[in-house]
Amino acid sequence: MNNVIISTHGLKKYYFVGESTVKALDGVDMTVNKGESVCIAGRSGSGKSTMLNMLAGLELPTAGTVQIAGRRIERMNEKARIRFRRDDIGFVFQSYNLMPQYTALENVALPLAIRGAPLKLRNEIAEAMLVRVGLKEHIHHKPGELSGGQQQRVGIARAIITRPPIVLADEPTGNIDPEMSMDIMQLFEAINKVHITVVVVTHEHELVHKLAAKYNNRIITLANGHVASDTAHPEVAQEYEEWLAARQNDDEYEYED
Repeated sequence: MNNVIISTHGLKKYYFVGESTVKALDGVDMTVNKGESVCIAGRSGSGKSTMLNMLAGLELPTAGTVQIAGRRIERMNEKARIRFRRDDIGFVFQSYNLMPQYTALENVALPLAIRGAPLKLRNEIAEAMLVRVGLKEHIHHKPGELSGGQQQRVGIARAIITRPPIVLADEPTGNIDPEMSMDIMQLFEAINKVHITVVVVTHEHELVHKLAAKYNNRIITLANGHVASDTAHPEVAQEYEEWLAARQNDDEYEYED
């Protein structure tokens, strides 16, 4: 039985700026199994946020393939990609992306409202989600009345309210103090325990390794638009070092997230 839920092959994303070519991703092969918890780590400019956008269908690749749950994302039209994101992906943003005029409860209930769920039902489910992420006392607060960590918890509750098979998180601790960061990352581990595949992008290496030591989750490191290491596949690091040595004197490459 094939347990792979996410796969990329030869994935490339180039940006053309005047006469320059920025190679954000330059041939990434990666697989993630159902139920895995994966951190994609790397410095700013390594290609990790671009990678997440590819997985979510927010951007299309220059070349290569992206397959999610057996479907080729790059072959979908825009309408199909929107439906895919709505039905199959829970997305957590670094900047929270909450509606400032709505309460925490209303923000979390939005995905159900879009699906036409009755008001009473969606509020009951949204309240249960907020209790689950530790915000029982804040369900009627608006984003401006919440701390950064609390706002991110609202964002996480919103991402999981429809029980998507995959949750993608882009730098979810980027705007949060270090003490709260581990709490937020542990929330993703709790989500993973209910059989949701979790992929988190972060530049916080120390946090990632603390998490891996505690939960034994997988770390994929990107550098220069390539997979530089993968704790599930130790041979990748040697392949990357060989590639890097071959490119040592090549000034052609510039990378940005």
